[in-house]
Amino acid sequence: MKAEYATTVPHGGELVDRRAPEGERAERLEAAQGLSKVALGPRALSDLEMISTGVFSPLKGFMGREDYNSVVETMHLANGLVWSMPTTLSTSGDEANGVSEGEEVALTDDAGNVLATMTVTDRYGYDKVHEAKNVYRTADEEHPGVAALYRQGDTLLGGEITLLVDEPNPRPFPGYYREPAQLRALFAEKGWKKVVGFQTRNPVHRAHEYIQKSALEIVDGLLLNPLVGETKSDDISAAVRMQSYETILDRYYPKERTVLSVFPAAMRYAGPREAIFHAMCRKNYGCTHFIIGRDHAGVGSYYGTYDAQEIFNEFEGEDLGITPLMFEHAFYCLNCGGMATPKTCPHDKENHVFFSGTRVREMLQKGEYPPPEFSRPEVVEVLIEGLRAEKNGQ
Repeated sequence: MKAEYATTVPHGGELVDRRAPEGERAERLEAAQGLSKVALGPRALSDLEMISTGVFSPLKGFMGREDYNSVVETMHLANGLVWSMPTTLSTSGDEANGVSEGEEVALTDDAGNVLATMTVTDRYGYDKVHEAKNVYRTADEEHPGVAALYRQGDTLLGGEITLLVDEPNPRPFPGYYREPAQLRALFAEKGWKKVVGFQTRNPVHRAHEYIQKSALEIVDGLLLNPLVGETKSDDISAAVRMQSYETILDRYYPKERTVLSVFPAAMRYAGPREAIFHAMCRKNYGCTHFIIGRDHAGVGSYYGTYDAQEIFNEFEGEDLGITPLMFEHAFYCLNCGGMATPKTCPHDKENHVFFSGTRVREMLQKGEYPPPEFSRPEVVEVLIEGLRAEKNGQ
């Protein structure tokens, strides 16, 4: 884990591309109308897109039984490659009973539009509680990731997919949407050999800014890669967050050393395991480094503050192929007169300006301004106005 990578190859050696050739799509779509149909929910739709465009390389489809069991138990695929989150397609009732192993099925959206085909190699049951305890470290249905797991169907279908349409999932913020091959080409065009990725589902505040800019000191460029897929209902909407990212990057970051590009995955809230998963996805995007901060992908009090950092010690650096950058939680120190962390600041906590994400969301929703030591005033203005407009249905 000590090694640093000047360049990075996709996880598994090559980017997966599961899209049918453009000239064959119309014929294949017509043929797929006569197949048994399996409807995909929001998360599976997102996963379909991520698999087909290579974000989830080396996956070529939804996991079969062997890979599923190996990932749940060991955080590795059956072939030994690191993969920490089950990527599965669940079905239930008549839909599951109508599908046999070896059969080709059509994957549809909730309106019945055919998006892809899948050759079913595995049809299997699974233990949801066992998965919850291993992957989320809790079986508590109050955990949003566990709750989503418990809502799934009782049968999983595994097999390689072939995408038949350009956009299986509506793409928000198309101006900021780039597939892994496109981002890699952009980094090469910019001459970046070392690229640090930053995952967020929240607005960028001063603590984020501090660790991002600290990381920028040792790499060529920063990929701000906000998750815009399915999140909890009380998270700030992607639309409002994107406005805040545009504002802070425009006013406080070097334009020639930053790229804003969306990450259209669903949020799992799996804490440590999701940190590994997020790192592998950013490796596929072309990142050589990935920031792991305080309570990465956490929720509530289910994970320790630095559990998502400690899990990286369970892997060898060459198996990951991306360098994690670990940061303790940052704050504004009134005595230091600037941003700091416990590693750099000698002063007591009463001198530190720090707010939890939950507290900030509460303040913003009331139209209250967090202090400038916590967040840039221009960003706060965007957030308050955006939340007000959403509340008024504008």
